[in-house]
Amino acid sequence: MHILIKKGIHMDRVRQIINAKAAYDRGYYGENIGVAILDTGIFPHPDFGERIICFQDFINGRRRVYDDNGHGTHIAGIIGGSGRSSNGRFMGIAPRCHFIIMKILDKKGNGNTENVVQAIDWLVRHKERYRLRIVNISIGMVLQAESQERMRMLKAVEYAWDHNLVVVAAAGNNGPGENSVTVPGISRKIITVGCFDDTKDQIGRSMLKPEYSGRGPTEHCVVKPELVVPGTNVTSCANQPGMYTRKSGTSMAAPMVSGSIALLLSKYPCFAPAEVKLRLYQRTVDLGLPSSKQGWGMVDIGKLL
Repeated sequence: MHILIKKGIHMDRVRQIINAKAAYDRGYYGENIGVAILDTGIFPHPDFGERIICFQDFINGRRRVYDDNGHGTHIAGIIGGSGRSSNGRFMGIAPRCHFIIMKILDKKGNGNTENVVQAIDWLVRHKERYRLRIVNISIGMVLQAESQERMRMLKAVEYAWDHNLVVVAAAGNNGPGENSVTVPGISRKIITVGCFDDTKDQIGRSMLKPEYSGRGPTEHCVVKPELVVPGTNVTSCANQPGMYTRKSGTSMAAPMVSGSIALLLSKYPCFAPAEVKLRLYQRTVDLGLPSSKQGWGMVDIGKLL
C-alpha cells in the first residue's frame, strides 16, 4: 500500500529540474557509494530494500533500525529511495546508493554536539568498511549558540572532510537576513545547500516564513550557501510502511545535493572532497538570484557529469 501526495513538488519533478535523467541515461545510479545520514534514524521503508547496511543509535542505544520522528527517513528517501512503493514516482536522486545511518536526534528532533562528534568519529574510523563517501547533515545550530559548542561542531565536520568524506550541510531556515546560515553550514570547507523555491507562493500554508533559506555571507565573509536546489513541499518516504509525506526546508535541499554527489562519485570514484567541490563550482547554473541567496547557483547533474 502507498499513499500519493497530490500537492507539492514530487521527486520526479525534482529530478527533472536538476537533470538527474542525464545520469540514469549514462548508467549511473549511485551504486557502491555509501552515504551517512546524521539525523533521527531511518524507517525500514520498502524503498530502501537491503541498502541500510549500518545503523548506529547514539540516543537510545538500540540495534534495530527505527525512526521515531520521520525526518531522517524523509532525508534518506530524497537521497536514494528506489520509488518501489510509488512505481518510481517518488524515487530519490541516487536510488542504488547504500545508507550508513547515525541516529543523533531524538523523537522531537533534538540532539547535542557530543552525539555529532561521536558519530563523525565513528564514521571516520569505519569509512573503508562501509565504502562511505558522503555525510549528509540536515541539522543546524543557531549562531547564538555558545562559541565553544559551535567550534566543536565545526571541528567535527572539518575532521570528516579532511579524512576524505564529502560533507553536505543544510543552510538552515533562518533567512533571509545576512549571516543567517546555521552551524555547521558556515564551515569554509564543507558544502552548504539552500533553497531557491522558498517564495510565498511556493510555501503556501507551510509554517515556514517566506524566504526562509539561510543566507550568507558568514561573519568571516565566506560565500554561503554554495548551492541551491528545490526544498519546499518535497514528497519523500514516511516512517510508515510504503507511505510518503511532504516536508519543507533546507533539510530537504541538502540530500538532493548529497544524492547528486553520489551520482558524480559513481562516475568518478577517485574524486577527493576538494575535487567534488570544485566540480560543483564549475558546473552550476546561475539562476540570476543574489549571491547571498544562491551562492554559485543550482546543481545540474547533466553538466556535473
